[in-house]
Amino acid sequence: MGAVTRVAAVDLGTNSTRLLVADVVDGRIEDLRRETHVTRLGEGVDSRRRLLPVPIARVRNVLTDYRRVAERLGAERVLAIGTSAIRDAENGEAFLGEIEWSYGFSTRLLSGHDEALMTFRGVTAGRTLGQPTLIVDLGGGSTELVAGGPDGVQWHDSLDIGSVRLTERFLHADPPTRGELDACAGAIRALFAERIPDDVRTSTRTIVGVAGTITSLAALDLGLQEYDRERVDGHVLSRAALAEQLDRLAALPVADRRNVRPLEPERAPVIVAGALIARELVEFLDAAGLEVSEHDILDGAALTAVELPEAEEGAAPPGAHTCC
Repeated sequence: MGAVTRVAAVDLGTNSTRLLVADVVDGRIEDLRRETHVTRLGEGVDSRRRLLPVPIARVRNVLTDYRRVAERLGAERVLAIGTSAIRDAENGEAFLGEIEWSYGFSTRLLSGHDEALMTFRGVTAGRTLGQPTLIVDLGGGSTELVAGGPDGVQWHDSLDIGSVRLTERFLHADPPTRGELDACAGAIRALFAERIPDDVRTSTRTIVGVAGTITSLAALDLGLQEYDRERVDGHVLSRAALAEQLDRLAALPVADRRNVRPLEPERAPVIVAGALIARELVEFLDAAGLEVSEHDILDGAALTAVELPEAEEGAAPPGAHTCC
C-alpha cells in the first residue's frame, strides 16, 4: 500500500458550501468527514455580477467551522475550489484571495473546462465506466456535462443553467405558474439542442447524476425521512420518478417545501428549477432515467489536493483584502 495523505477539500458552490476530509491512498478516497451547508453564495450574481455581502458572510461562517474540523482531523493540505458564481462575479478572485489569507486554504478558481474534468475524476475514482456514459453535475449556477467511457473523456461542456440561476431568471411566483415552468423548460431544451452534439445524444447508454439537486430528488423518491447517503448512492431515478417529484415540489409554496423531508429547508427555494433541468436532460436523451452518485467534484478536489505543493509562508495573496 502506498503512502496515506490526509486532505480536506472545500467546494465553494453557487448554492452550497461542502467539506470532505479524507485519507487518499493509491488514488482511493477513504472518507473521514463530509458536511454540506446551503449558503447561496451565488444569490444575485446572475443579475449583479458580484458576490454580495450577506452571502459572503454565510460562507465565511461555515468556513470557520470547516477550518476547525480540518485542523482537528489533521488534514495536511486543504484545497478550496471556486466554481460558477465565483467565475461570474467581478470580485470572485478577490474573494478567493481573502479566503486564502483568512483561513490558510489553497484555492483554485475552476473554469467550466476544469470543473467538468474534476467532476469526471471524482465520479470515476471508485468506478469504471464500461459503456458510453454522460455525467451531469447539476449545480446552482451551471451544469457540467461530461461524456466518457472506458477510454476516458470524449466530450464535455459547461452550460450556464443551474438551480439558482434559473430560479432567479424564470420562477418568480410562489409556487411557480405553469407559464413560468414551461418557459424555463423551453430555455433548457433549447440550450441542450444547441450544445449537446448528436453523437453524444445517440451514443449515451447511461446517465450518472451528481450534486445536491439530484441526490435530494433521489432521497425524496426513496421516501426517506432522514437522508441516507448509502441508500442514495447508486439509486436510479426513472423518468417517471423525476416527473413525479417535479410536479409534487412545483405545486408547493416555498414555505411548505421547506417542511418536506428529507429535503434541506434552504434548498427548497431552488429545487424546482433543478428538477426541471434533470427531467429535461433525461427526456432530451430519451433515457429511461439516471443513476445517482454521491461521488462528485468534491472527490476530484480531494485527489487534486494530494498534488498540491508544500505550503509557502509569505505575503498575502493578490487581492486578499479587496473583496468586501
